[in-house]
Amino acid sequence: MDKNSITGFVLIALVLIGFSYWAQPSKEEQEKARQEQLAQINAQKKKEAQKQAALKKHEAQKAAVMQDTSALFYSALRGEARDIKLRNQKVELTVNTKGGTVTQAVIKNYKDNITGKNDVTLFTPKDQSLNYIFEAKEANIATADLYFTPSNLTDSTLTLTATAAPGKTIVIDYTLGRDYLLHMKLSVNGMAGLFAPGKQNMLVDWQDKCRQQEKGFTFENRYATLTYHFSDGGDKHLSETSEKDDQDVDKKIDWVAFKNQFFSAVIISKNDFAEHSLLTSIPQQKESGYLKQYHAKMRTTFDPSGRTPSEFEFYFGPNDFRLLKKVEKESAFGKQLEMQRLVYLGWPLFRIINRWFTIYVFDWLSKLFPMGIVLILITLLLKLITYPMVKKSYMSSAKMRVLKPKLDEATKQYNKPEDQMQKQQAMMAEYAKYGVSPLSGCLPMLIQMPIWIAMFNFVPNAIELRGQSFLWMKDLSTYDPILEWNQNLWLIGDHLSLTCILFCGAQIIYSWFTMQMQKDQMVGQQAEQMKVMQWMMYLMPLMFFFIFNDYSSGLNFYYFVSLIMSALIMWALRKTTNDAKLLAILEKRYKENQSNPQKMSGLAARLQAMQKQQEEMQRKREELNKKMHRK
Repeated sequence: MDKNSITGFVLIALVLIGFSYWAQPSKEEQEKARQEQLAQINAQKKKEAQKQAALKKHEAQKAAVMQDTSALFYSALRGEARDIKLRNQKVELTVNTKGGTVTQAVIKNYKDNITGKNDVTLFTPKDQSLNYIFEAKEANIATADLYFTPSNLTDSTLTLTATAAPGKTIVIDYTLGRDYLLHMKLSVNGMAGLFAPGKQNMLVDWQDKCRQQEKGFTFENRYATLTYHFSDGGDKHLSETSEKDDQDVDKKIDWVAFKNQFFSAVIISKNDFAEHSLLTSIPQQKESGYLKQYHAKMRTTFDPSGRTPSEFEFYFGPNDFRLLKKVEKESAFGKQLEMQRLVYLGWPLFRIINRWFTIYVFDWLSKLFPMGIVLILITLLLKLITYPMVKKSYMSSAKMRVLKPKLDEATKQYNKPEDQMQKQQAMMAEYAKYGVSPLSGCLPMLIQMPIWIAMFNFVPNAIELRGQSFLWMKDLSTYDPILEWNQNLWLIGDHLSLTCILFCGAQIIYSWFTMQMQKDQMVGQQAEQMKVMQWMMYLMPLMFFFIFNDYSSGLNFYYFVSLIMSALIMWALRKTTNDAKLLAILEKRYKENQSNPQKMSGLAARLQAMQKQQEEMQRKREELNKKMHRK
């Protein structure tokens, strides 16, 4: 490493140290942050106290009703909780007669990667609760307190009835569809007089602790989020990493999803959830076995007369793009649910690539080949599509390489630091003479970046990779440890992923190829600057290692194969390029441009025009200097 490189690294280190010192908060800022933290803690304590007070009041009201034999729901507050199963070939749902809601959801034919069982348990009674609350004149009515009587029981149907008094009932009807969709109707019969005029809404209070389903907690937690869909289109989600407590949604929404990486529990309202739904997402600790604590408090309409039931649909199933699109067709509500957005495909440009290319190709290839081969074939197909542009870009770089001796000769008189602008102009003029665009050499990365980012979004969300093995990789949807330990190390975690190591190694190889090509075309000061850039390019794989060590082996394997193929393409192009023949072509073009300037077009023509303008300005300055010198 030469003096310039060492100086460059020292300056970078000083900048980083200086920025860290400058960014350090002052004592006033630290005290302010401490006060804000205390205020948040006090607010949380106050909120918890209010919850406890409301709970005590509710329990007192409930106890009073249980003592009064003439009170509404006197008999419904007593009973025996009974589990009733609704099942088909895809899902098994447990409905408990205490509360009348689904307390457990088991998704069949998907292996539980934590317990090793053949089916995935989405939630259990200790994880999840759902309560419908009606605001009556005397006291609130909460379905979670009531014991329902079952009837009309089959594998796909169930009717639950809670009796308030003779002729006054709450009735819940369930119908399970062919796949993962459960339809529900809730009606309040003969109780219109219990509610104040205008009280035609009820509160839906839903809580769930999202269970860890995959081996890699950090990676899975990154894709677990509370997602909701606006009634007029579009969706949003709460932060995956930071706590969101009672976020107020100021628009109507028609569904809310408690989502983890590959499975979701979704509630859909036929009549929408009103403005100001309160949504909460709290990340959980790694050792807890849970990813997030979700909570949704929403209001929707209901008819106190019982003539029109409140209708909901529940989806308990996998985050499969094609399957989620079918839900909209199977739904009885006729709404544009867009539930396929639970499979995140990236920002608009990358979503278009994934939606209209990757998914179709992936679906077609996965019917014929194992998933690991599918990733290789997709990589190969993308390389074939982008090859013409990559080759054109490479040839631009090759032209700059063979012109390097001429550039050295044309710029040798501009060696002083103050001559760098003139040197750059001379280089651009030389390129213009031969019809070469120096900007074209940047295209390979620009071409590949959208595809890389699109795959970065697609692969971690592709449930088809879950549980699929290839070569040494036991599960393409999570990391493949070559070494594991029991303690989390800073930046690394508790394992080393083999595909991540291969990906970073391939990045070094590819960086070396690109550095060699760029070094051959650098002139003067550019070559010195390139040495510092070279070290930075070699350090980039180290940064990638710390980022991607937790990522899925399928994604790392795709990047590894892609980089190796890119390096092979660059090597093959370098070997098959005859520099002497290429230079002869450029010399011929130069003579044609000299004899017929009209043939020059595009950037070359503009560069030549700029050069002539610069030469004219330089000539005028020299004449002005001579006149001033004579005076």
